[in-house]
Amino acid sequence: MNLAKKGIDAERLSEALEGVLSKKDEIRSNSFKILMHVSEEQPKVLYPKWDYFADLLDSDNHYQRYISINVLANLAIVDTKNKFEKIFDKYFSNIEGDRTMVAGQAALNSGKIAKVKPNLQTKITDRLLNIDETHRGKQIDLIKAYVIKAFNEYFEESSDKKKILRFVKAQLESKSPKTKKLANEFLKKWKTTKNTR
Repeated sequence: MNLAKKGIDAERLSEALEGVLSKKDEIRSNSFKILMHVSEEQPKVLYPKWDYFADLLDSDNHYQRYISINVLANLAIVDTKNKFEKIFDKYFSNIEGDRTMVAGQAALNSGKIAKVKPNLQTKITDRLLNIDETHRGKQIDLIKAYVIKAFNEYFEESSDKKKILRFVKAQLESKSPKTKKLANEFLKKWKTTKNTR
């Protein structure tokens, strides 16, 4: 699937957009792979379809929300019309639900969004720091691993370093081995940072 070099024609793109809504796992999965690849390598190609993916955030189908969460995060880098700002609350409401899959992906991808949209960093940080109050699922300790990964993406330029470090330190007592491990790695990497405003 060498779409980056060859480009993707309109017909194949249309098939992939339709395919992610398929009830057949293989078609849906292959279509998602194509769209993810294009969103990563040629985000400008998919940007005109922004509203299509934004609409999927309203879907009752968790997999469709999973798709939109991932693709929209990749398209944020070319979001010249500030469309993400308009769907901010809808996007981050996925962290608040009880579904580990969508909450985890929304948390993980928030770092990528914060990196390319510095104007939203403080709002994104606040959403992630408040996960204990907002997420309603049972796997919250695991989801915090994705939160730490997200913070790692933009910690260096964050203006909320002290709050983030406090959150990560608390995860050293996490019930999730993965989260505890990531907290340790994060603190080793960033704790020596001089500027922790």
